[in-house]
Amino acid sequence: MIEKLQDARKKYNPILFDLICGVATSLLFSAFLYLEHFGITIKILNTVFGLFALAMFLYIPKRAILIAGFLIGLFWFYWIGYSFKYNGINNIETVITVAFAFVYMLFFGILALTNSVAIRAILLFGLSFFEPVDFNWLQIELLFVDSYFGVFKYQLFLILAAISLPNYIKKAYRLIPLLLLVLAINFNPPIQKDAPLKIKLISTDFKQDIKWNRENLRPTIELIYKEIRDAKNEGYDLILFPESVFPFYMNQADSVIQHLQELSYDIAIVAGSLLKEDNLHYNVTYMFSNGNYEVAKKMVLVPFGEYIPLPDFAKKFINEIFFAGASDFKTADAPTDFVIKGIKFRNAICYEATCQEIYEGDVDFIVASSNNAWFYPSIEPTLQKLLMRYYARKKGVTIYHSANWSGTGIIR
Repeated sequence: MIEKLQDARKKYNPILFDLICGVATSLLFSAFLYLEHFGITIKILNTVFGLFALAMFLYIPKRAILIAGFLIGLFWFYWIGYSFKYNGINNIETVITVAFAFVYMLFFGILALTNSVAIRAILLFGLSFFEPVDFNWLQIELLFVDSYFGVFKYQLFLILAAISLPNYIKKAYRLIPLLLLVLAINFNPPIQKDAPLKIKLISTDFKQDIKWNRENLRPTIELIYKEIRDAKNEGYDLILFPESVFPFYMNQADSVIQHLQELSYDIAIVAGSLLKEDNLHYNVTYMFSNGNYEVAKKMVLVPFGEYIPLPDFAKKFINEIFFAGASDFKTADAPTDFVIKGIKFRNAICYEATCQEIYEGDVDFIVASSNNAWFYPSIEPTLQKLLMRYYARKKGVTIYHSANWSGTGIIR
């Protein structure tokens, strides 16, 4: 296979050939994401595109790998810089986007250190364990989340073995390793249950540039109260609101807490807000039930959004330059579980719902809340949904997700 590609490269313009290979690889690698974004889920297409994407990385020329990595960084994460404008930093979106493209060019670029198909396969499998700059939204197994293959590490290993071994076998037997693909098929998916409660998921559409305006505070609170009353009258057991739907420090708003406590005698309420303790800031979820309430602090923060994953001297400099001197959010030491009407729910706030830590231990149901207005309009909510689906299917968990702007739904 390598020899055939090299012959074709010599026959045509090498630069153009590498460009075509790089573009084709990035498109195959990103196809499932954009198909899902437009409401198209076809398992056979996702299966074939995923296989060919990985095969291309094993066989294409070195320069094509760099091109593919750069474009994958663009296709998957062009929206990363959108949030900076809400921190008063304008005209930096392009810089952030290109920076992430270079990060993933280097991420996949390790494959370009060798022409060996076997070594590339081993390196690509190794990359599935690596998270550049503490950001885990590129999971290689995610390509197969809606395919005929499974999303476990051993299945990725089998797929890589199946598409790399033919390069080392005589022509008559070259296709035999493809039988390994049968072992990677998702024959026994984990059982995902439905919570035995009637749950109302609230979707809001507050734009990020007006969400925190003081004049919008009273209408927002009244809208929330109305949604709670309507859900109660409709017979719901639980109502779930998006992240920071109450855009203030809830623990400094006694009247709001008291009113929610009164409403919670008839229906459990889970809603996002902020909390300030000892001059420390937390992104939190409040759960009100039977006149009482609990607070769940976020455990996993968004790199470069809620904390800076760099040494202290660099962290302080970036916070001063880009975030007006604000310090990182603080975190909880462990996930928080709410028991609502006898049923246990693990709480997750936005990015947390796409992280392994939230799914550890005894977890059947998750209540997740997000604010996706930071990145509107983009594919970010779609990628977030696919990542939650990836973890839900690996762990046999059902996720009840409420989001501002896009992404609300039950994820299995």
